[in-house]
Amino acid sequence: MIINPIRFSKHNQSYVIRSATISDAKSLSEVRLQIDGETEYFDRVQGEHYIDEYEYKEIIERDRKSDKNLLLVAEVNNEIVGFLRCIGNDLKRTSHKVEFGLGVVKEHWGIGIGKNLLQQFIKWADCNGIRKITLQVLETNKKARTLYEKEGFIVEGILRDDKLLSGNYYQTIIMGRIRP
Repeated sequence: MIINPIRFSKHNQSYVIRSATISDAKSLSEVRLQIDGETEYFDRVQGEHYIDEYEYKEIIERDRKSDKNLLLVAEVNNEIVGFLRCIGNDLKRTSHKVEFGLGVVKEHWGIGIGKNLLQQFIKWADCNGIRKITLQVLETNKKARTLYEKEGFIVEGILRDDKLLSGNYYQTIIMGRIRP
């Protein structure tokens, strides 16, 4: 699915949120790898489950054609600094819901990129008949959990001892939002 570009500005920093295009594949591959190395909040350590430029081209093409998938990017000065990807399916029993993940380069935290990616995604989902949105978030990612709660997500479950970080086990929080 495709959405039109939208410009945002905060603290004298402007950025654009838009649907990914095939020409974004290389940048998306690099940004995802960078973000994986900047935070422990993702499932992967840097380099694990690497998606190269070719694979991203396939993902972008598939997502642009699907009415259940969405891949948004955030650009600062024409450079991709964040993304949100939503995946749904056409199975009759679960076609009403999608799951998503998002990431923002650490240097650009604090100017609303994650919040605006999420809000644009929610608008898209609500306008496209998506009844339920789900996500998984690490228990220690309090900023993300707070953001999700402000946008109407609630805790639906907890996966105990789900992630191993620096020799310690942490919980994964499963959150969901049902369209009002």
